[in-house]
Amino acid sequence: MVKIGKYVLTVDEGTTSVRSMVWDSDGSQVSSSQEEITQIYPRPGWVEQDPSEIWLSTLRTVKDCVRKAGIEVKDLSCLGVTNQRETTILWDRVTGEHVHNAIVWQDRRTADMVEEIKEEHGEFLRERTGLQPDSYFSAPKVKWMVENFPMIKERAERGEICFGTVDSFLIWKLSGGLVHATDYSNASRTMMFDIRKLAWDAEILDILGIPGRIALPEALPSSCVYGYTDSSVLGASIPISGDAGDQQAALFGEACFEEGMAKATYGTGSFVLMNTGGRPCRSKSLITTVAWGLERGKADYALEGSVFATGAAVQWLRDGVRIISDSSETERLASSVKDNAGVYFVPAFVGLGAPHWDQYARGLLIGITRGTGVAHLCRAVLESIAYQVRDVVEAMHSDTSTEVRQLRVDGGASRNNFLMQFQSDITGVEVVRPKIVETTSLGAAYLAGLGVGTWKSLSELGSMWESERTFEPSMAEGERAKLLACWKEAVKRSLGWAKVSN
Repeated sequence: MVKIGKYVLTVDEGTTSVRSMVWDSDGSQVSSSQEEITQIYPRPGWVEQDPSEIWLSTLRTVKDCVRKAGIEVKDLSCLGVTNQRETTILWDRVTGEHVHNAIVWQDRRTADMVEEIKEEHGEFLRERTGLQPDSYFSAPKVKWMVENFPMIKERAERGEICFGTVDSFLIWKLSGGLVHATDYSNASRTMMFDIRKLAWDAEILDILGIPGRIALPEALPSSCVYGYTDSSVLGASIPISGDAGDQQAALFGEACFEEGMAKATYGTGSFVLMNTGGRPCRSKSLITTVAWGLERGKADYALEGSVFATGAAVQWLRDGVRIISDSSETERLASSVKDNAGVYFVPAFVGLGAPHWDQYARGLLIGITRGTGVAHLCRAVLESIAYQVRDVVEAMHSDTSTEVRQLRVDGGASRNNFLMQFQSDITGVEVVRPKIVETTSLGAAYLAGLGVGTWKSLSELGSMWESERTFEPSMAEGERAKLLACWKEAVKRSLGWAKVSN
């Protein structure tokens, strides 16, 4: 029986695919639909996507999942959006047509530019934005497009060009071009946003040479009514009432509402976030970011460690060297050998993120002998994921003096029992996998539902979170120390390699 108006639609536009889902008022998934997004690699280190493909795939998956749910769009109470962060789109503010391909967060074309920015303005930018200057963030991507395409610069200076991360672009499209908005969490990833004032920073735009008249989205709380879908687009007008970057949405979906709670999401990259409450926490090596905002002018903050390549390393095993045909094979292969036999893998395909922040690090496989086999390589790749997450957890403890006692996990690779047990062992903390591992979409649903009253409070949402399995550490301290020492030595040898090889 259809519960009219009790369903929440979410759009989760990730790095490699768009997934739309319908959720009911109990927080249970009703239906889903997914399409892959084409990755475009114009040059080594460059990563782009076609914004038109992103939009059309979104539209198709939305309509498909609503059909699968056996409802109509008018039966939905609201819509929430979550997205790959930092990925940058510029589009015509009248027609909505993009003026350049989306430049994806993984793209490294601005590495040299960022080194100059870091040297001249690094401390200022860290203080204002909470971010370590890196090609990862949106501002260098905008600067690159403006500097390399005079027509884009001229039109931006005339106020004819909109800037947005993927959430802003989708909200614009879904609203028929009536709403140009983002939320505090996504804005905090652009390197153009003052995370304390919760406002765009004109001084940063001036320093970076980004035209001041470029149309920036209005920054709003993560849970509020941004506007309504255009009935000619979806067939009905429903509130767009939730928006958050994918990792902040996952933190929300994991019900990490209290200070000190932490989660790790395992996707193309892995992202570890710790809730630090109502004040931003300055970090030596991590990102200080907005977690979410539930009221205008107020935000909760998080420390974040962004690990660039984790699931991407498993994809490399499948698509690059082709030693597996499906990612699920890695669990069996890794478990088939008693240890890594001294083999370590550093997946620095596009440099290393937190806590190393080396744009010039490159991937490294070390310790191989004639006896090294496919199983050892698979194990080394899975272990590299856990090591990188552990490095971030260690940095969080150093910054906050708060010990992470439990790590809530989600994302595709969290289903890998070998990886989750090794994560618990190498980190020395309890790892908890929820019943619903699609917590990014769930978090977007929670934010949207809060925005229109489907759910009333954080305590209500917290009571809906359930664990599926808990992994307890069982590794001896001596063994852990030995493995970590070898891992850190392998990382050290990968640093700066692109400078040497070029």
